Amino acid sequence: MKQKTTSRGVKILVAKLGLDGHDRGALVLCRAFRDAGMEVIYSGLFATPDRIAQIAEDEDVDAIALSLLNGAHGTLFPRVVKALKKKKINDVLVVGGGVIPDVDHKDLIKAGIDHVYGPGTTLPTIIDHINTGVSKLRKL
Repeated sequence: MKQKTTSRGVKILVAKLGLDGHDRGALVLCRAFRDAGMEVIYSGLFATPDRIAQIAEDEDVDAIALSLLNGAHGTLFPRVVKALKKKKINDVLVVGGGVIPDVDHKDLIKAGIDHVYGPGTTLPTIIDHINTGVSKLRKL
């Protein structure tokens, strides 16, 4: 992966993962991220973990926001992290959201997801976490 410069704004991939056609939340995120000054790439529906890793590599993103509402987060979110590691992409913040029970958050974080968001998380909170996380990664 190319060396990221600290002078550019955050470049984020919003990814609709797996067999989940509910894209309203992801599209709301795309707009909020854009309005916050981020460059946004949207995967479209039904992205696979390997496809997400490929887009992340091709677009040289700083962060990935995974959106999944079908309950497969425990399987698919870790697969995205593995696909990124397989490509030696280790300088990307990965966050995930959807209808994810609180009891699953620790396992997802242990699997490499930096933040997990559920219903009711405010857009400013998500944007702040992403900006802060990317800033920390750029300093490494």
